Amino acid sequence: MTDTAVSAPSRSIVTEIPGPKSRELLERKAAAVPQGIPHQLPVFIAEAHDAIITDVDGNRFIDLGCGIGVTTIGHTNDAVVAAVRDQVGKLTHSLFGTTPYEPYVRVAEYLAKHTPGAFEKKTFFVNSGSEAVENGVKIARKFTGRRAVAVVEHGYHGRTNLTMTMNFKPAPYATGMGPLASDIFHAPGSYPLHDGLDGAEAAERTQYYLEKHVGVSDLACLVIEPIQGEGGFIVPADGYLPAMQEWCTANGVVMIADEVQSGICRTGATFASELFGWEPDMVLSAKGIAGGMPLAGVTGRAEIMDSVHVGGIGGTFGGNPVSCAAAVAIFEQIERDDLNAQAQRIERVMRPLLDGLAEKHEEIIEVRGRGAMLAIEFIDPATGAPIMTAPIAAAAGQDGVLVLTAGTDYNVLRFLPSLAITDDQLREAVDVIDRAIAQVKSAS
Repeated sequence: MTDTAVSAPSRSIVTEIPGPKSRELLERKAAAVPQGIPHQLPVFIAEAHDAIITDVDGNRFIDLGCGIGVTTIGHTNDAVVAAVRDQVGKLTHSLFGTTPYEPYVRVAEYLAKHTPGAFEKKTFFVNSGSEAVENGVKIARKFTGRRAVAVVEHGYHGRTNLTMTMNFKPAPYATGMGPLASDIFHAPGSYPLHDGLDGAEAAERTQYYLEKHVGVSDLACLVIEPIQGEGGFIVPADGYLPAMQEWCTANGVVMIADEVQSGICRTGATFASELFGWEPDMVLSAKGIAGGMPLAGVTGRAEIMDSVHVGGIGGTFGGNPVSCAAAVAIFEQIERDDLNAQAQRIERVMRPLLDGLAEKHEEIIEVRGRGAMLAIEFIDPATGAPIMTAPIAAAAGQDGVLVLTAGTDYNVLRFLPSLAITDDQLREAVDVIDRAIAQVKSAS
């Protein structure tokens, strides 16, 4: 993983997009898979390594999405692949709650060491980010004896009944799927571009809402993404998160960091909370934690985690030994190879390139993010209306770059490159995005 890997492959489009094999598979997908599961790039992937994905027709794409932030370490990372191959030949499943195994404990120890805060912590594992959020809320309610759950505007937390209620944007995640969960409250957060507030002012506004519209005596937890993902990679104002933690601690509220997308070296810190001087009571991790294998962790202060009675938490597949072995391989590389330095390198290379796009295209109103979690927001300079970014992403895909959209108003391009991406691949990808923006503008 270097910034001088001149031999790394580049994008290569050898057929129309989608190619003939992908078109055939798209027809099979339409017949066998519900239409509710979409595809942003209309190709089927055959293989991938580091920052390049290759489809069934032989087209190669630079991947700036990483399965929405999952393959942070890079596709088919050699150490992860080796760990999975070794573990799958030893033990593929043994419910940890009946017959434990060592990899589970090792990952819990790593999380206790690497999550923010020097206090004693404990961890248990589930399968997905949504499950981590569900369990974090459940534990906070058990610990406090309170019912209410607070989140902030523009947040995204999952697709289960509880978590889709916690999402700021109900469409498409909850449309027609009610009734939704009760006792969920959406407070204003911190969005400096649009609210103009500093950290202290934004925290005062959030606290006022919680005190007046929820009632502190009923509030079990406040769940916040330190950098909001689906909401558009919104970075809060300095001081906002520590101020909210101070308020939560003073009022007996469990403050939970949803680091499902921002954690595991994504932002240039092992967990994004560190960038803001925030030591949450609980940290939720998933996505990049196991290099593509399904795993999610709930890590919290020992006294909070131990408040749950025996049998109150757990699950059949949570902390699967193969997934845990993959996670061990990730943490070994975090400690050995300084993966945070790679995220910082990506920001040093990519941020100026994105700033250049903003100078060239007046529709880009802000470049923001940290490390390998960057975004650009689009606003029509004449009307102030959001500009939808899906056509730009589609045009970039036709030219060999996979990029994701985001934002409450669907007007953000978000970039989640793997830490294995090279400087040359980053430059090439931004050139493609530049052309895609120009193409969409000329067509409108």
